[in-house]
Amino acid sequence: MDDWAALRIQLEWGADEALELLPIDRLRPAHAPPPPVAASPVRKPPLASTLPPGQAGQSADALAAEELAASATTLAELRAAIVGFTLCALRDTATSLVFAECNPAAGLMLIGDAPSADDDRAGRPFAGPTGDYLDGMLSSIGLNRTGLLLAPLIPWRPPGDRMPSPAELAACLPFLWRLIALARPRRILLLGPGAARCLLASTPRRRTRGTWVEMAVPGLQATIATLPGTSPAALRQQPQLRREAWADLRRLRRHLEKDVTTR
Repeated sequence: MDDWAALRIQLEWGADEALELLPIDRLRPAHAPPPPVAASPVRKPPLASTLPPGQAGQSADALAAEELAASATTLAELRAAIVGFTLCALRDTATSLVFAECNPAAGLMLIGDAPSADDDRAGRPFAGPTGDYLDGMLSSIGLNRTGLLLAPLIPWRPPGDRMPSPAELAACLPFLWRLIALARPRRILLLGPGAARCLLASTPRRRTRGTWVEMAVPGLQATIATLPGTSPAALRQQPQLRREAWADLRRLRRHLEKDVTTR
């Protein structure tokens, strides 16, 4: 007899509920529920993204990126190292790698925030309408991007143009530090709050806006004069920031010397 036939017989005999193997004393007092287990506090990981390479608090991915970046002795080797780096998830969601471009021997380096959608499609920093706006800014003080070195804060665009996470920054910043050390610019213009926050982490922001800061770079003995500025993307959306941006450009122009390539 199969199970279905046995069940039909039980229904025909009047069985209308399932019985336990052992009797249940339904008159005994119910046990009090066990006290809830206190959840252990969640500790946030240390923000290692703004630490220069070699400092405490770095993750394994950041240390691996630092070691890989340090092995590059030229910009071509550094780009190849970034291409081969697989420990940052941003490379899997981005369309293109955005690396530094234009004149590696320039005395002036421009560093923006994370790549935008236009940068990601073009595979180059400061692309699209924002790049055109930057070209106009540079032209107003007699500069041209072809005579400068341009680079993004990180080599891959975060999905949806969101802010990079601390882990993503920690895994990408060693490559930017190495890029700066290899290029050895005499001056750096930071075009965006993210770039200033990450590269000038040890300097209070209230003291950096509109002033030149001597930035220490791992691998270089001398510091680099660095000016925090406003991103071209923000200027396109917030015209009220243009007066401050124009003041920064004039500061930059006054501090440019003959050793800066301007062609």
